[in-house]
Amino acid sequence: MKKRIHKGILVGLALVLTGVLAACGSDSGGTNAAATSGGTEGGKEGAKAIELLNVSYDPTRELYEQYNKAFAAYWLKEKGQEVTVKQSHGGSGKQSRSVIDGLDADVVTLALGYDIDAIEDKGLINAGWQDKYEHNSSPYTSTIVFLVRKGNPKGIKDWDDLIKGDTQVITPNPKTSGGARWNYLAAWGYALKHNNNDEEKAKAFVAELFKHAPVLDSGARGATTTFVERGIGDVLLAWENEAFLSVKELGPDKFDIVVPSVSILAEPPVAIVDKNADKKGSREVADAYLKYLYSEEGQTIAAENYYRPTLDSVKEKFKDQFPQLELFTLDDVFGTWRDTQAKHFNDGGIFDQIYVPGS
Repeated sequence: MKKRIHKGILVGLALVLTGVLAACGSDSGGTNAAATSGGTEGGKEGAKAIELLNVSYDPTRELYEQYNKAFAAYWLKEKGQEVTVKQSHGGSGKQSRSVIDGLDADVVTLALGYDIDAIEDKGLINAGWQDKYEHNSSPYTSTIVFLVRKGNPKGIKDWDDLIKGDTQVITPNPKTSGGARWNYLAAWGYALKHNNNDEEKAKAFVAELFKHAPVLDSGARGATTTFVERGIGDVLLAWENEAFLSVKELGPDKFDIVVPSVSILAEPPVAIVDKNADKKGSREVADAYLKYLYSEEGQTIAAENYYRPTLDSVKEKFKDQFPQLELFTLDDVFGTWRDTQAKHFNDGGIFDQIYVPGS
């Protein structure tokens, strides 16, 4: 438990924080991959050990530290082959850019589909990647909730409360962070629902929301650190798993989780980086690595790290852990990731129109 704290959230001194995050590859654009896992010895004679690189986004660090060890043990038992999995974490958009620029990932487990589409567009991932695995290649899901300081001093209950008075909202930058794009879209979807699908009113609501954001970190973990460690802001827009983890690690006497009435069903997808896997000869183990995320053990590890499982048996086992709320999907409100990206997040898109730093 303390190891997680030191790696991710509870690093008290700025210099220590900088050093640790650098070691973990946080906000590094993935260029400093952190070695992890494996944890197996032996292997059948003649089975050559193999190494995978999983390029992921900020808040999955703890999930994959646990999962990689489980997969390595599974693969050794099944195939008699040692596998070591390295991890790289950062803002999802930056991680996608790093793979495009040459980071030799075997698999990507990013925050949103567009970041994988961008890699596909460069010819590194085959078309149709999202149909390769179940649930749009999203083995687990999450949503966006609010983390507030203990006692909820601003009385925040729902999205409208975020733009009242001098409330300060902490969220990362949607231009670099997948989690931030889910935050933005969750707020937009809520505003549409409560304004008869009036897009201008939704735009005005989200613009006001970002006026309440004093700083935009490049990734979700950085935003958590800003809120939790630096003490900036009244509310953190957070991945549900990140909010749970903060409360668990820091103690329920410091923070509360507020579940809004409506939020978005976030579906973080996974894919093999086909060109790299073929070049490195790692396709078989890369495919097994992603498929095992859907297994009973993979799903249980996801749930233990506060990601919502998709396997019914594990859903039932963890049903009391996840609060019930109204969830809409990206497709319900926005369409595809390509359409959403073009309209909202590309240069000159709506986010650029509404966000003026320092306003």
